[in-house]
Amino acid sequence: MNDVRTAVLRKLAKHGYWGNRHTAFENLHKGFPSHFGNEVKKTATKLIKENFLIPKPTSYGLHVSLNPRMKEIIEKIIGTAEGQNSETKK
Repeated sequence: MNDVRTAVLRKLAKHGYWGNRHTAFENLHKGFPSHFGNEVKKTATKLIKENFLIPKPTSYGLHVSLNPRMKEIIEKIIGTAEGQNSETKK
């Protein structure tokens, strides 16, 4: 679960979806294995409740972006996960 959380945050940060730049909620599962689809959506919903993601309702569906006020915490989460990944590759 934490891995999915980190992966969602990393994906949005990598593409620069901070603040006013947003993407469709329905696109968050793209790039993940198909069996993770529901877990990605559940995780994203939790990230909205935790204020890591900002929801933006539009006439054509829900969009989300990373909360710039949480940038420092998000970068720590992403950085910590990257540090763990590099250690396990050695």
